[in-house]
Amino acid sequence: MSQVTTQPSIDQIWEWLDAVPDPEIPVISLVDLGIIRDVAWEGETLVVTVTPTYSGCPATSVINMDIETALRGHGIKDLKLKTQISPAWTTDWLSAKGRTKLEGFGIAPPQPAGGPEKCPHCGSKNLTKVSQFGSTPCKAHWRCQDCLEPFDYFKCI
Repeated sequence: MSQVTTQPSIDQIWEWLDAVPDPEIPVISLVDLGIIRDVAWEGETLVVTVTPTYSGCPATSVINMDIETALRGHGIKDLKLKTQISPAWTTDWLSAKGRTKLEGFGIAPPQPAGGPEKCPHCGSKNLTKVSQFGSTPCKAHWRCQDCLEPFDYFKCI
């Protein structure tokens, strides 16, 4: 007698992936970061399409390993991770929830004008750029002149 197995729904898989944190900014999920581009069943194989934040991102291999670990932990046996570099990732793909989480974590979310809108600690607009380079290549280092706290700003890409 053959055993009938059912595949988890795409919505369920998106929920599982939404629980996988970004390794560099663990307060935000890979889904909220906007790098999970697609999830689809191709026959019995689950295909997850990932667009790294930039082509040289050092966290890409860790991200792929975390995706695979999470999905295999939920019983996914046949899995293919597909890297898609075009169109290139953009900060426009960050979810509203992700932007809020970044700010709550002390990282100013990206703004179209090219600099932070306000200090993520006190809300002041009295800001100074310290360095174009922050704790990771996708962030710049800023400082609030009112509360004197330094903070990262997620650059617009």
